[in-house]
Amino acid sequence: MGFKSRFIGSRQPHHISGLFCETALSAPSQPSQRNVEEEGKKFMRKAYKVLMLVENLPVPADPRVWAEATTLRDAGFQVSVICPKGPIKHQEAYTCIDSISIYRYQLPASSNKYTSYFAEFGTALLKTFWLSWKVLLRHGFDVIHAANPPDLFFLIGLFYRLLGKKYVFDQHDLAPEMFLVKFHGHLTFARMLVHQLLLFFEWCSYQVAHYVIATNLSQKSNATQRGRCSPGKVFVVRNGPDLKRLKPVAPEADLKRGRRYLLAYIGVMGQQDGVEYALHALHELVHKRGRQDVALVLMGDGDHAATLRKLAHELELDSYVNFTGWTESRDIVRYLTVADVGLSPDPQNGLNELSTMIKTMEYMAMGKPVVAFDLAETRLSAQAAALYAKPNLVQDFADKIETLLDNEELRLKLGAYGRKRIKEELHWEVSKEHLLLVYKRLFPEWFEIEDTGVQTVTSVKTSVEEKISIHR
Repeated sequence: MGFKSRFIGSRQPHHISGLFCETALSAPSQPSQRNVEEEGKKFMRKAYKVLMLVENLPVPADPRVWAEATTLRDAGFQVSVICPKGPIKHQEAYTCIDSISIYRYQLPASSNKYTSYFAEFGTALLKTFWLSWKVLLRHGFDVIHAANPPDLFFLIGLFYRLLGKKYVFDQHDLAPEMFLVKFHGHLTFARMLVHQLLLFFEWCSYQVAHYVIATNLSQKSNATQRGRCSPGKVFVVRNGPDLKRLKPVAPEADLKRGRRYLLAYIGVMGQQDGVEYALHALHELVHKRGRQDVALVLMGDGDHAATLRKLAHELELDSYVNFTGWTESRDIVRYLTVADVGLSPDPQNGLNELSTMIKTMEYMAMGKPVVAFDLAETRLSAQAAALYAKPNLVQDFADKIETLLDNEELRLKLGAYGRKRIKEELHWEVSKEHLLLVYKRLFPEWFEIEDTGVQTVTSVKTSVEEKISIHR
């Protein structure tokens, strides 16, 4: 049964102009307008308010942040989000989507230069702090829920803790390791100094937070060991895909652009994401093994995208590769419906071994077999839904792709296993109970808790984590 907010069901408040999104209040037929306004004020006094901070992607393009935001909204919280603008889409400075207020700011142009790293995160920190005042005055908030990178939002959290606000640190990535990957081989001495500074920022983020959210047990271990957090302070909220959104639609053969097979990649295109391995593997298949029957769609964007487009041209893959940029959720579903294999080319680099890839989970949710490098958390998530190549070896990655292309029965078998695993253990409906558990700890008086409900959440958490431990 889980948790039930006092506002779930018919008592959930409508979002009122000036405090929530600007939508009309639906008045019941019997009570007077005055009674409706009094009821609205009473509900608003009770409603807790969440401000979510994110710098990595615009919202709602970030699937994890959007899933968390809508979950909290459905539980009766008023949710506001501060995030960057997208490069092409999501350019509005303010918008309201599904009763969630979203404030966006412009980041400086990103590059692989050392100085751009500081410019981007410094700008994000200052603009986020400025917009937080606008949210505070316009909507108010009781808790800041900050997603990293960067690990600098603890400064905002510390300031607002002095004003009585609560702070949750939602660690998506290990920022110190990400920095080493991004600037591998550049300014070695300075790089080590910055790395030590980032470790300090990470520790501060752990210490300032009332609670810490990690995406998997590897990151929880990092929080308890390197961050010196008590185990009870850290909650695992896995990257569970939304099965309501990810379900096959009518196939459109023209999306394969005349090829028999289609490979798919979804997500950020940064240096740490290894998309170049997918391009080199496709070059191996097309130009060295003579396969003219396969195409690749790359859905996403990032600071490495321009380099990848140039690489695809140099490898003579222009007619085989489709860069869509950031695309709508419905288009992702359209492409994955006709795709034959999902690619997770994240290389072994000291960061990806500890990360749970959202794209891998989404391939599985759509019933697609996966080819990935053999990394600890990737294998832990996908298990028998993937074929695993030796880390960072292009030829072996291409071998695993070709194995699946030539064996339809194996593709169907792996795809069915992945879909079943997501439906039974790893979808968002399971993960969101862990998120609500964090907020139950923050605001225990606001949840109506039944004994069976608490046992259900506890048993779900224990069951999933026990299975993960046993698998390890």
